[in-house]
Amino acid sequence: MRTTDHQSPSEIRQSATPKTGTPDSTPDSTVNAAPTSAGRIGGRQWFALILLMLPVLLVSVDNTVLSFALPAISRDLGPSSTTLLWIVDIYPLVLAGLLVASGVFGDRVGRRKLLLIGATGFAVVSAAAAFAPTAEYLILARGVMGFFGAMIMPSTLSLLRSIFLDPRQRTFAIAIWAGGFAAGSSLGPIVGGLLLQHYSWGSVFLIAVPILLPLVILGPFFIPESRDPNPGRIDVPSIILSLAALAPFVYGIKSLAHDGINPIGIATLVAGVAFAVVFVRRQRRISNPLLDLTLFSNAPFAGSVLANFLSVFSLVGFLFFISQHLQLVLGLDPLQSGLLLVPGAVVGVGAGLLSAALIRRYSRRRVIITGILSSAAGFGMVIVMSHDLNAAVVTAAFVILSFGAATAETISNDTILGSVPAERAGAASGISETAYELGAVLGTAVLGAILSAFYRANVVVPSGLGATASTAAGETLGGAISAAETLPDASAAAGLIDSARAAFDSGVSATSIIAVVLMVTAAAVIHRSMRVRNPT
Repeated sequence: MRTTDHQSPSEIRQSATPKTGTPDSTPDSTVNAAPTSAGRIGGRQWFALILLMLPVLLVSVDNTVLSFALPAISRDLGPSSTTLLWIVDIYPLVLAGLLVASGVFGDRVGRRKLLLIGATGFAVVSAAAAFAPTAEYLILARGVMGFFGAMIMPSTLSLLRSIFLDPRQRTFAIAIWAGGFAAGSSLGPIVGGLLLQHYSWGSVFLIAVPILLPLVILGPFFIPESRDPNPGRIDVPSIILSLAALAPFVYGIKSLAHDGINPIGIATLVAGVAFAVVFVRRQRRISNPLLDLTLFSNAPFAGSVLANFLSVFSLVGFLFFISQHLQLVLGLDPLQSGLLLVPGAVVGVGAGLLSAALIRRYSRRRVIITGILSSAAGFGMVIVMSHDLNAAVVTAAFVILSFGAATAETISNDTILGSVPAERAGAASGISETAYELGAVLGTAVLGAILSAFYRANVVVPSGLGATASTAAGETLGGAISAAETLPDASAAAGLIDSARAAFDSGVSATSIIAVVLMVTAAAVIHRSMRVRNPT
């Protein structure tokens, strides 16, 4: 026996634990224009890839464009810091709870069908969210968007698995797919800046309509339908348990960060963990699990899921606080802030394509770990330069972080899909996308909650403010700036703003340190777990 981590997807599958289904060379059930051999990929299939990129761009743009709209939402709707975090988190929370179920459901009823239903619903609800009159209404709309969004993402990735049968072509297609995520995440602030420069914050939700319309119209003609020819039934109790585990867990984190140690926060956190235990035990016991836990005994699969989670955790967490730093601390407008992230967008796309070539020379494990450590280095730059976190530093840090996130995201997704039989593509895609959305949820919930806690602990709110303005100033930086405008004494207003900005940046340093520790630890875990033993 020897230890090696230089493996192709087919070798990874051979080293995996027992699983059902046919080998990777046997495609799952397809109709319409599915290719009949690995070598026959023509213009129709590449155009299908372009259509599948549209929802990918939208979802990633939506995650980051909202971060740049938060100051405007904070000023217009007046949410508390916890409510503001829920506006961000409810969408990926619902999404994460339903992604695996949607992947399995797509395997059963047809992945293209589910994609088109999700795209249509997402566009309609996004338009409604644009005109939300209250923060609570916006949270509700974002939750429904998560319901339809859960139908979209597993379908795009699993359809790529059925269209591109050749491993190299599939890796290249997934590199483009992951590059779309990186580009969308970085373009979100630019698009948001352009829109917020001229329109209200609701405009960031309306962009879903023109992006998804070509997919809804042309998808039935260019995207081949695919499904599992022998699907199992969907376990509804498992879906309920997954949501019951995620929602209280995230709420508990927010409550503890906002109010300190309190009975409600502890109780909800414990409840989330308890439901998660029940969920896992049920998956091990039933014959048709929603989440096939045996897949995680495959080391490359498990390590790739962890890398997927952390790459998004770092990117979304970074954008949550840096978008507010650029606008509310440095005083830049949304467009200027977005343009500073253009270099990161370019590097992210290039890194995704470069990583597809790198795995021909280097091991997947090495490329993924390089990506994770690059993301950690981006946060490290923020820590080192926290005393002078100017626009140039932010741009450089985001370039490094984008390179790392795109690299890890591309290879981890390709490894996840390459580790399972073709008929399980939807379920594997659901797990991959769940890791992505959990990263988005916890990147905002954990880092955002810690940031808010540091802000509240360090901000000094002067007397003379009304009760409402005083509460707002103590909750968020945006609230402090708005409250300062009501103070008649200019020196008191300036003092409040200076205190609020310093308090906010103290939280930025703390969250960056935590992010670095998490990612360095994860790199060590991935280094160990992705060593696969094969016969010599």
